[in-house]
Amino acid sequence: MLRAEGYEARRGQQFSGGTDSPDVICNDLPNLHFEVKRTQGGSPYNWIDQATRDAGANKLPIVAHKRNGKDWLVMMPANVFFQLLRESNQPLIHNDSTRTTET
Repeated sequence: MLRAEGYEARRGQQFSGGTDSPDVICNDLPNLHFEVKRTQGGSPYNWIDQATRDAGANKLPIVAHKRNGKDWLVMMPANVFFQLLRESNQPLIHNDSTRTTET
């Protein structure tokens, strides 16, 4: 998923082999900890708890989940979502009243 969006990423377990290794290592996004779940069912809150524990104090926990035939979903605690919004420094609301209409 990250590579498809232009980020350099690789699986963590296959290179490190440790149980504390993240599922995905993405040096382009060093402040994020990725927990990846490719399953038909599961417990999203448990996944978030695991990602939060494994992220430690210096990274933000992100869970990516995919079911067969469905698009990837990205989950995170609400405080992480709002922190990312604040840090993105992008306007979230566009004022359409400033547009001019051409006839």
